[in-house]
Amino acid sequence: MAKYSIALGAFAALYFAARIVQSLFASYRHRQLARSLSCKPPHIAPSGPFGLVAFYRLTQAVKKKVWLPWVEGEFREHGTTFVRPFLGRKKYLTCEPENLRAILATQFADFGLGNRYKHFHPLLGDGIFTLDGKGWSHSRALLRPQFSREQVADIRQLDEHVSRLIAHVPTDGSSFDIQELFFRLTLDTSTEFLFGESVNALLSSSYTNSGVPVKSTQAHMGFEAAFNTSQDYLAWRSLAQSLYWLINPKKFRDANRVCHQLVDYYVKIALDPNATRDFKSSQDQERYIFLEALAKDTRDPKLLRDQMLNILLAGRDTTASLLSSVFYLLAHNPKVWAKLRSKVINKFGTIKEPKDEITFTSLKDVTYLRYVLDEALRLYPPVPFNSRTALKDTTIPVGGGADRLSPIFIPKGTTVLYSVSAMHRRTDLWGPDAAKFVPERWEGAKMRGWQYLPFNGGPRICLGQQYALTEAGFVIVKLLQTFDTIENADPRTGEPLINSNVTMSHDNGVHIKLFSNEKGQ
Repeated sequence: MAKYSIALGAFAALYFAARIVQSLFASYRHRQLARSLSCKPPHIAPSGPFGLVAFYRLTQAVKKKVWLPWVEGEFREHGTTFVRPFLGRKKYLTCEPENLRAILATQFADFGLGNRYKHFHPLLGDGIFTLDGKGWSHSRALLRPQFSREQVADIRQLDEHVSRLIAHVPTDGSSFDIQELFFRLTLDTSTEFLFGESVNALLSSSYTNSGVPVKSTQAHMGFEAAFNTSQDYLAWRSLAQSLYWLINPKKFRDANRVCHQLVDYYVKIALDPNATRDFKSSQDQERYIFLEALAKDTRDPKLLRDQMLNILLAGRDTTASLLSSVFYLLAHNPKVWAKLRSKVINKFGTIKEPKDEITFTSLKDVTYLRYVLDEALRLYPPVPFNSRTALKDTTIPVGGGADRLSPIFIPKGTTVLYSVSAMHRRTDLWGPDAAKFVPERWEGAKMRGWQYLPFNGGPRICLGQQYALTEAGFVIVKLLQTFDTIENADPRTGEPLINSNVTMSHDNGVHIKLFSNEKGQ
């Protein structure tokens, strides 16, 4: 036994010695390679032992729903690109357009999603948002026809769903949370657009006040709360980095199961040849249905579920986030509401006295509507924070040296975190009023390029951005045709508390009042 203990101790000593030598050699090789590439070291932000102090401060900011302002403050203090140790590992943080262009486009092959697959797998499995390489390419190819111009331009289905939303707006001018309605609306429109049949969440027995009988997919009951819960845990798993596996409580597993049940409803219909299906009405025989294309590609129920959940996340959450932010900003800026409504009424008329038909093309004619959407996306991008991990030793263009203008060496396996929201609020890029809602800043503006990325950029740019903008524009026009006055109903002042898991939402909701002038409407 003594000889065994000695041998084990000797082996352990040799192992750790070998690791130290390996680390020293890697460090030497990295310095040599960085020098050959004209790279200079970035600023390193003080973070405490093993980065524990900085990690604690970040987790507290997340808990208090103020982590986006906290991140902005970090960039103001340490510059637009810097290094901060977290849990013993160096993380590179940037909000520099040139670095984002390299990571997302010009050096796309150098970077991947890192541990996102492991972090997100319990909910999203194998889909477009969790996969790299061939798996991602195949998923994107399947999805691309869904967002063709012909598909996006067909907005007939939106009208009925928006009418249902408007029916839930209080007619006595009392306050309500319009964000809750938007998330139900986009669940309805996304399931119809992507799967061929809506869950009709706005007309479920638990929510309707109309008394009108309607076919409702009861599988959605509890889905919204479960989907939000699951995404909260995904965010915490990402924060935990390599310790993500510690975050897997029963509440998370139960929420995932509820989410899977909703999509399994559609999977069963797609795979069962004897199922009663009404995916396509007679006028929609040529519509591309993502679910049907998936069912032709694979008969594996889990793969079908994974792909559908991935795209449902994008279709529901990002558009609801955009609409919620627009109405939050309009409620706090009544002059913008009045100006936008005037332009909408001049073009489309009111609900009772309509003029032009609302179409994909006619929506583009109201340029101020696009300015409002662009400005809301600038201040509150639905995905405000993201990351990529180096697949090999590589660089990013700027941030190194005393002047922060030299390239930075990025060793293989290193994660680069980038903040779109912080970049969108930089005063050197957007002017001294960067934190204010000013749609007029877009008048005559040239393309903002890589300093404006609400839909990401490069090969992984959002396929559904035109669909999201069209749906959001349609919803806004219909509401402005119906109501002539908006009021903020939230007594809180200052920046809203933001819940950002996979996508962004307003933590306290968006509480407003809407009034209509019956004579004018």
